[in-house]
Amino acid sequence: MGGLAIVIVTYNSGDSVGRLLRSIDPAYPGGTPRVIVVDNASTDDTLAQLAQFPWVEVIQSANKGYAAGINRGIEHSPHAEAHLILNPDLELAPDAIRGLLAELDAPNVGIVAPKVLGPNGELERSQRREPTLLRAVGLGFTGLPAFSEYVQEEVAYDHAASIDWALGAALLVRRACSLEVGEWDETYFLYSEETDYCARARADGWVVRFTPAALAVHAGGGSGRNDRTHVMQIINRVRYYARSHPIYAGAAYWALTVLSELTWVIRGHSQSKASIKALLYPRLRPSELACGRHLVPR
Repeated sequence: MGGLAIVIVTYNSGDSVGRLLRSIDPAYPGGTPRVIVVDNASTDDTLAQLAQFPWVEVIQSANKGYAAGINRGIEHSPHAEAHLILNPDLELAPDAIRGLLAELDAPNVGIVAPKVLGPNGELERSQRREPTLLRAVGLGFTGLPAFSEYVQEEVAYDHAASIDWALGAALLVRRACSLEVGEWDETYFLYSEETDYCARARADGWVVRFTPAALAVHAGGGSGRNDRTHVMQIINRVRYYARSHPIYAGAAYWALTVLSELTWVIRGHSQSKASIKALLYPRLRPSELACGRHLVPR
């Protein structure tokens, strides 16, 4: 067994990954984690930036998606007692890693998520509830739990709690949980892989925990958001729900998502135009998702 391994998946992350790497020592004073960066074929100066940190183990990979990068990093450190999976556009606060590891004192805790702040110190509502038909309606702005996948109540971020799942930007996974749950699902390519992974962990009896004792700052400057990534996010949300529910329920979730995205177009969210087209015309979906045959993606 060998301590903690940190897995970072990069893609054109040259402007941000250095800040994350410099934050690791203060986040885990006295600790000696392995740091593994899986680079998904970056075309910017990411590799040159990583070369400035000789203690980082770099694995160069074809871009097969975020989950695939995580799997490669875990394969490279199979005997670690826990894996801390991080987005490259984060910075860890002092003692953040210790705060995460403390939650593993409870033997049934398999996954731990930190409190996340935005670049200006604003709270990022990173806790999530399991998707349902009501939460696909598009009434999340009400803040009511029945309609909102996002946990929006600020008080929920002031204390440790068991949750359904959390934003995949920073997740600590116990080795025993990782071995039992298995690999991250690479078919999602980007988005919803953490929803799926946390659901499988809970189904196997593991608890997903949130703790404010660990703090990360989402500094931005990652792979960016555009029409294509928004389409991936929306298609994969429908895909996740359809895979875990009967056909009629998946169809209902698809229809409600179309309506919800339409309301976002009315509210001026131009990227939702692309997601509506992709929902209605499977051939327009990103090829990486390999789900262009059926109207309801699976």
